[in-house]
Amino acid sequence: MTLTERIFAQAKTLIRDLEEKDFAMLELLCRASENALKAKLRNGIQVEDCIADFVAAASLFAVAAMSELDEMAQMEQITAGDLTLRRKSTDAAGCCLRYQAELLMSPYMQDPFAFVGV
Repeated sequence: MTLTERIFAQAKTLIRDLEEKDFAMLELLCRASENALKAKLRNGIQVEDCIADFVAAASLFAVAAMSELDEMAQMEQITAGDLTLRRKSTDAAGCCLRYQAELLMSPYMQDPFAFVGV
């Protein structure tokens, strides 16, 4: 099983009610999460050094992205006569998942801050 397949399998487990039509999008997001995490690994750290955390974090990032896409697709406003209903767009679940993924990978990641001379 490839790394992407492992990430995709775990992401499908996290999203229990995923429809088959959404599998291609989730797989794309898994691949993107995998590549983004690989690019941020500290020098000398390989995926194999943190495989369990890497798979978990990549799948959490993919699920968070999927959640954000679902949030964007939902209705923002309904107006019926003098009554207007608005839905504030906050994806707390996506933010929480992203935060958990960042915590998992923080020991393996490059320092996100860089100081540049002025």
